[in-house]
Amino acid sequence: MTILGDIILGLGVQTWTAIIVGLTFLLYIGVAIWARAGSTSDFYVAGGGVPPILNGMATAADWMSAASFISMAGLISFMGYQGAQYLMGWTGGYVLLALLLAPYLRKFGKFTVPDFIGDRYYSQTARMVAIVCALFVSFTYIVGQMKGVGIAFSRFLEVEFETGIIIGTLIVFFYAVLGGMKGITYTQVAQYCVLIFAYLVPAIFISIQMVGNPIPQIGFGGDLVDGSGALLAKLDLLHTDLGFKEYTISHTGKVNLFFVTAALMLGTAGLPHVIVRFFTVPKVSDARKSAGWALIFIALLYTTAPAVAAFARTNLLNTVNNQPYAEMPSWFGNWEKTGLLKFEDKNGDGNIQYYNDKNESFAAAAAAKGWKGSELTVDRDIMVLANPEIAGLPAWVIALVVAGGLAAALSTAAGLLLVISSSISHDLLKNFLMPKITEKQELTYARITIGVAVMVAAYFGINPPGFVAQVVAWAFGLAAASFFPAILLGIFYKRMNMQGAVAGMLVGLIFTGAYIIYFKYGGGAGKPEQWWFGISPEGIGTLGMIFNFIVAMIVSRFTPPPPTHIQELVENIRIPRGAAAPADHD
Repeated sequence: MTILGDIILGLGVQTWTAIIVGLTFLLYIGVAIWARAGSTSDFYVAGGGVPPILNGMATAADWMSAASFISMAGLISFMGYQGAQYLMGWTGGYVLLALLLAPYLRKFGKFTVPDFIGDRYYSQTARMVAIVCALFVSFTYIVGQMKGVGIAFSRFLEVEFETGIIIGTLIVFFYAVLGGMKGITYTQVAQYCVLIFAYLVPAIFISIQMVGNPIPQIGFGGDLVDGSGALLAKLDLLHTDLGFKEYTISHTGKVNLFFVTAALMLGTAGLPHVIVRFFTVPKVSDARKSAGWALIFIALLYTTAPAVAAFARTNLLNTVNNQPYAEMPSWFGNWEKTGLLKFEDKNGDGNIQYYNDKNESFAAAAAAKGWKGSELTVDRDIMVLANPEIAGLPAWVIALVVAGGLAAALSTAAGLLLVISSSISHDLLKNFLMPKITEKQELTYARITIGVAVMVAAYFGINPPGFVAQVVAWAFGLAAASFFPAILLGIFYKRMNMQGAVAGMLVGLIFTGAYIIYFKYGGGAGKPEQWWFGISPEGIGTLGMIFNFIVAMIVSRFTPPPPTHIQELVENIRIPRGAAAPADHD
C-alpha cells in the first residue's frame, strides 16, 4: 500500500491531467452515446422530459461557462472591487430570467427564441431578425469558450494554443452532433459535478493555507495565518506599494458600473442558449423548480469567485514582486511556454519588476529604484488555472482544476452550438426556406450546421478579440440590446406588434454592435475619454436596450395593432391555467 501511495504521490501534473481529463471526457462521451437523440424533439429540447433537479444542474453548467470558471475570478483579481459588476450582473440576470421570463416562454411551448418571436410577432421578417440576433450573440459568446479550452489544453497537455482549441473542438463536435439537447443535457449534469468540485477543492485548500478557514467565502475576509494582518488589507497595501489602485475600492464612475451590471443582467435574460433549457422539462411548474435548483448550484461557484480572486492576486504579487527571475518556481516557466505569461528584463538586473508603470505619480519612485518599466505581462485568464500551482497544491488538485475549466467551457460551447444549429435548421430552413423537409432531413441539416459552426468557432477561438469574460460581456450586451425588449414586451404587452419589435431589435443590435466595434477595433480604440456618457463597450448594451424599447414603443403606436388571435395568445401565456378570464386591457 505504501509503494502504491508513493507512486500516486510521485505522479506529475501532466500525468494527473491526462488521467483526470481523460476519464472525464470518457464520461461525457459515454453519456452522450447513452442519451443520443433519435428525434427532433430529443435533439432540440431533450423530449421535454428532464427532471427539474437534473435540469437545474445542466442549466448551471450551461450558464457557468469559461467566463465564470476561468475568467471571472481572473478579472476580479485584477479589477478588485470593480469586478463585482460581473458577479452582480450575471447572478441578478439569472434571477430575472428565472422569475420573469422562463415560465412564460415554457408555456408558449416553442423550441427556440426565434420561434417565439416569429409566432408572437406573426412575421417571417421578425423570425429572420431574431435568427440574425441569435447567431450574432451565440457566435460572440462561443469565441470566449474556445479560448478557455485553448488555454487549459495549451498549458497542461503541453501543446500549442491552437492545437488545444482543435482538440476541444473535436470533443464538442462529437457529443453535440450525436446527442443533441438530450445528450448535451445529461452530459452537462456530469460536467457540473466535475466543474463545481474542481472549483471548490483548491479554493478550500488555499483558504486553509492562507487564513486557516475551510470556508473560502468567509476566509478571504479573515486574517492571514502568518500574523501579518487581514488578507484584504494586505492586498490593498501590496497594490498601493506597486502603484496599483486599492483592491477594495471602486475607481471608475458609478454610471459605467451601473450600465455594465445592467447589460450583464438584462443580457442574461435574453440569452437563447439559457432560455431553451426551460423547454426541456415536462411542465411549466418544473421550469420554475429547475430555475430554483440552478440558482443554488450557480451560487456555489459565484460566492467562491471573490475569494479565489483575492487568493490568486495575493499569491502572485508575493511570489514575483522584485524577485530573481532565475529563482522562479517551475509553474512560472511552464506558463511562459504558452505565451500567456511574459517576462522582459528591461533594466537587466535579473529581477522581476511588476508594477503599474502607467501611474505617473509612482513613476519617480520607480525610476529612483532603477526600474525602467513593468517587466511582467500576465493574461488575466490564466489566474484560476495557475492559482493552485502558485500556492504549491498537490498535482492532482492542479489537474482537477484543468478538468473543471474544460467542463465549463465545453458545456457552454455545446449549448451555444445547439442554438446556432436550431437557428439555421429549424428556424431558417424548416420554418422559412424549406418548410416541406422531413424530420429526418431537418435533423441532418442540424448536425451539418453544428459541424460548420464549430469550425468557425474554432477559428475565432484561435484568433480571440479579447479576454474570455470581456468577449462574453459583449455577447450579453448584444443580447440585452436585441432580444430582451422583444421577449419582455412580447409576454407582457399585447399592443406590441411586428413592426415595433423588428425596428427595436434592429436598432438595438446595430447600435450596440457598431459601438463595440468602433471603440475596440476602430477609431475609438484605446480612447475611453470618447465613450458616450463614460459608458464602456461592455456596458453599452444597456443603452442599446433603451433605444430598442423607445423605438419599439413609438413604432408600435403608429402602426396597426396585432391581430386579435395574437393578443389572445399573449393573455393565455400570462394567465395561469384555471384562473379567471382576464379583463380586456392593454
